[in-house]
Amino acid sequence: MKRRQKESKLLPYGKQTIDEEDIQSVVDVLRSDWLTTGPLVSQLETAFSTHTEAHSATAVCNGTAALQAAMHAIDIQPGDEVIVPAITFCATANAVIYNGGVPVFADITPDDLLIDVDDVANKINRNTRAIMAVDYAGQPCDYKALRQLADDFNLFLVADACHSLGATYQQRPVGSLADLSCFSFHPVKPITCGEGGMITVNTPNSQQAESLTRRLRSFRNHGIDSDHRSRQTAGQHEYDMQQLGFNLRLTDIQCALALSQLSKLDSFTARRQAIASEYRRQLASLEDFEPLVHQEERTHAYHLMVIRCQSSRDHVFNELRQRQITANVHYRPVYQHSFYRDRLDPGSMDCPQAEAAYQEILSLPIFPAMENDQVARVSQALSEITPVNAVTN
Repeated sequence: MKRRQKESKLLPYGKQTIDEEDIQSVVDVLRSDWLTTGPLVSQLETAFSTHTEAHSATAVCNGTAALQAAMHAIDIQPGDEVIVPAITFCATANAVIYNGGVPVFADITPDDLLIDVDDVANKINRNTRAIMAVDYAGQPCDYKALRQLADDFNLFLVADACHSLGATYQQRPVGSLADLSCFSFHPVKPITCGEGGMITVNTPNSQQAESLTRRLRSFRNHGIDSDHRSRQTAGQHEYDMQQLGFNLRLTDIQCALALSQLSKLDSFTARRQAIASEYRRQLASLEDFEPLVHQEERTHAYHLMVIRCQSSRDHVFNELRQRQITANVHYRPVYQHSFYRDRLDPGSMDCPQAEAAYQEILSLPIFPAMENDQVARVSQALSEITPVNAVTN
């Protein structure tokens, strides 16, 4: 009993918010005729493309699958280079490798940890096929500058928007800002259905957008040109496998939950923004902790509440854990993981701002159901931590 009471005090860094309406939506599907490849898949895709003002949306089984499918859709081939930021979850770069491509790491800007457009420009060469920007922590990148760069060099612009659903850039919603945008529905993300993902397409050319959408939807279904429901509706049984694909489908059970969650996205985002504002207010007097900069002309989805620690980040992490507060670190530069270290030319792994940021960044708890007194608990804990000298590798 004592152990359960102690565990109940643990404040997580993120968690899902599920209500009775969400639960009922799943129950309704379980009582229906379709558990997968049913009507709720297209309903979710339509609702999502409408919400993001994109040409189309394609549902897949998780955010990594979304990234992989996006790389397949733009036909990344062995030897093709895709520029990605050094500070991101490894799936961003892994998706390039799944398709035989080569991830090239660009540095980040230190005030917001978003991809450095100037460094991207320096790393474009004749093998570059795409730029994959990451909306780190929920803040959109500088898509105007990235779009210009992509157009100048005839590159695809892909957004890893797994953090930023609900955010905007120059009053346009994330999902409409790049040629393809990838989303995750993991439990700590802006909305959840357990596991799930989405790819939106919004290229300037509508014919190209249609072609990319068909390629995505075939790829998620073994490369087949139709699914079970469409064949049943048409009274047909034949199908053609036109390309090599995977089973990346999202079930109707998950789509029901995602649809229910999508209807709450605006309120979830507003609450995250309010929590972030409260953090900024309470941390303003603490010199050792600095939140990342919120850039102009952008709304921030605040998937993460990231600060930079002037004293030892790991010391702060451990001290918070002693107080039953779960912080996290997002992320170690991807190329420092052994898989990449063992395979890449050391000369290609030069992102000093990313390496410096990794030593200092800490993600504080933030989720829609978080109360202001819990924000105060975190801020109070930070104020009580005795600074120690930062330790660098």
